[in-house]
This record gives sequence, structure tokens and C-alpha cells, in this order.
Amino acid sequence: MQRARFREIFGWAMFDFANQAYTLLIITVIFGDLFTRVIVGDASDNYRLGNLLWSVALALSYLAVVITAPVAGAVMDFTQARKRFLLASYVLTVVSTTLLYFVAPGYIWLGMALIVVSNFAYAIGESFIASFLTDLGPRDALGWISGFGWALGYVGGLVATVFALLLLGEVSLENFERIRWVGPFAGLFFLVSALPTFIWLRDRGRQRRLAGDPRRYWVMGYRRVRQTLRDLAAFRDLSILMISVFFAMAGIYIVISFTFIYGAQVIGWDESVRVTMFVLVQITAALGALGFGFLQDRLGARRVYLATLALWVVAVTLIFATPWLGRWLPYEAQHVFLVVGCVAGLCLGSAQSAGRALVGVLAPTKRVGELFGFWGLAGKLAAIFGILGLGLLQWAMGLHAAILFCAVLFALAFISVLFLDEDRGRGIAEAADR
Repeated sequence: MQRARFREIFGWAMFDFANQAYTLLIITVIFGDLFTRVIVGDASDNYRLGNLLWSVALALSYLAVVITAPVAGAVMDFTQARKRFLLASYVLTVVSTTLLYFVAPGYIWLGMALIVVSNFAYAIGESFIASFLTDLGPRDALGWISGFGWALGYVGGLVATVFALLLLGEVSLENFERIRWVGPFAGLFFLVSALPTFIWLRDRGRQRRLAGDPRRYWVMGYRRVRQTLRDLAAFRDLSILMISVFFAMAGIYIVISFTFIYGAQVIGWDESVRVTMFVLVQITAALGALGFGFLQDRLGARRVYLATLALWVVAVTLIFATPWLGRWLPYEAQHVFLVVGCVAGLCLGSAQSAGRALVGVLAPTKRVGELFGFWGLAGKLAAIFGILGLGLLQWAMGLHAAILFCAVLFALAFISVLFLDEDRGRGIAEAADR
């Protein structure tokens, strides 16, 4: 298979550019902090209730993805109409994100409901866009393509969030009338930036339909998923990867959802440091995704994936140790945290990109939509497990101690993938396509 034209690869990558604005503005940098400290605002209890409710809302959204993503992937494989599914998730994300403007202090249930809907639409769209990856090049070129998409995503997140921070200011009750525009800003950014995806990305294959009741598609999808679950035993290495992805993504979703909350509540950083941290993480994440993607095509996806997981264990340990390092070193803890953030940034894009590319290497082309649906399922099950686990642990022992849970998760992901044989898995996938 030849690599697709660069214009199509760029169009595919622009969806990562667009949707990263949602992740950063809504989940990581602004709205998550706004929800816990202003919308809920339980400062007297160290924001533990706000952190817990934030965890619950995210977990519910990922549960919805778990239930629907594999079946939707199976239907996509049958109908060969992936862009329609992608378009539906895109529209729902834009609309529900824009409506976050109406979440005011005390409107806790409205905020949780809109986060459930918007994050569901965004997260299932991740699986939909990932299913196009194997159309864009041969298996030995997927590392660079996946890394390019993730790197462009961090560029998009950097552009969107810098403009949002400059225009909207700090997260505080006093600044609420300005900061509440983060939802419409993120929705508009996503709406405009993803247009190249729908213009240049192609749906390959002949589209098919089922006559009669539309519910037959979902019955058919469920049956295909059930059959794939039975067949997964034959894809031994892909199954091992899914276990590793579960643990790795549980840790990554905790980092995405709680890093800036951790910075505000545990590190006690200034607004200028918060902005600097964001910029540094986006730059290092983009460089990590590109650099590790380049290495992946030369050293093998498994080796690079293992390296990123080992680096994650180091990064989380340093995050936990930052308050003490700030006492021992001649620098404030918030400035030490900036350096630690760069280490985490290198891991952030590279681990997700390497995992996505490795699925593309091990998945038969005929079932790519369905198996990327399972990749999404593993990731979102992980999000439920990781975020709820962290939420409950921080409720019991505080956010500082609970963050070590992440290091355990990344260590388990590393151990799991030691049993994966990339060459064997690639051979099984290629045999299934014959």
C-alpha cells in the first residue's frame, strides 16, 4: 500500500488540531478548574466534592463511549460510511461545548450533564478519526503519520488555549463573566478548524445499506462485536496491547483531567506559571509525538511504546515529589513543577500516538473500524477506572498522595506489553487480510 497524498494526511491530522482545543480548554486547563473551584466551589473542604463530581461526570461520559463505540465501529466497517459518523460526533461536540456558556456558579447538574454529552461526543470522535489511520499508509509508516497528527493536535491546542487565556483571563469568581465564554470559544475553534478534515479526507470502499428498520444496523453491529470478541483470542498480541492500553490510558486520563487542578490545589501556582506550564507542555508534547513517531518507524512501535511508559513512571514520581523538591532546591515548587511538566509533556503525545499506531500495525484492515472501536473502549474503560479511582483516593487521602496511583498504572502498562511480540502480531493481521 502506498502512502496517501499529503493533503489527505494533513486533512486527517487537522481533526487532531481541532479537537485538542476541547481537551485542553474544557477538560484540562480552564473549565475543569472552573467547575471545581467556582461552579461547585467547596473551598472549605479543599475542593474534594468538586473534584469528585468532576470525576463522576467524566466517568459517565466514558461509560457511554464504552457502550456505543465498538458497535458503532462495526456498523462503520459494514456501511463504509465513516465520515458520517465522524460528522455526527463533530456536530454534537460543537453544540454541547458551546452550551457550557450557560453553566453558572451553583448550576452543578447542568454543568455535569453538558460535560457528559460533550466529552462523550469528543471521545467517540477520537475512535472514529483513528479508524482512518490505516487508509493513509503502509503499516511501517503509521508511526510517523500518527505522530504527525498528534503533534499537530498539540499545536492546535497551544494556539486555541493561548488565545483563550489572553482573551478570557484567569479562572476566578470575579472574572466569571469573561471566563464563561470558554465554551463558545472552544466550540467555534473546533467548528472551523476541522473543516479541512471533511473536505480532504476520503471514505474508501463501497458504501452498503441494510433494507428495512434502521435498528437492524445496531443489531448487526452488536453481532459483529460479539463475533470479534470470540475471535480476539486469535489476535493474541492485539489483546495484550489492549490490556496495556487500559492501564496506560487510565494514567493519562488522570493527568489530562487533574494536572491543572493539582497545580492550583497542591502546588499553589501563580497565574503566570499556569500559563507558562501550558505552553511548555504543548511544545514538549508536540516534539515528543513527532520525535517518538519518527523513531517508531525505525526501531519498532513496541520499543518506543515501552520507552514512553517508562518515562511516564519517572514523570509521575517527580510530580509527586515536587512539593519536597521545592524545599530542597533553591527554587519555588511551582518553578520545579514547570520542569517536571516538560518531562510529562514528552510522554503525553508520544505514548498515545505510539499506542494508536501499534493498533494500526496489529489490526486487520477489514476490521479496522471495529478494532479501533475496541481501542476506544479500552481507553474509555480506563478513563472510568482511573478518574473514579483517583477521585475516590483523593477524597480519602488528598490529591497529593493520590497522584501516585498514576505511577502504578503506568508500571502495569509497561509490564503488560513485555509479553507482546510485534512481528508475530503483524503477521497474524496480514494473514487475516488475505
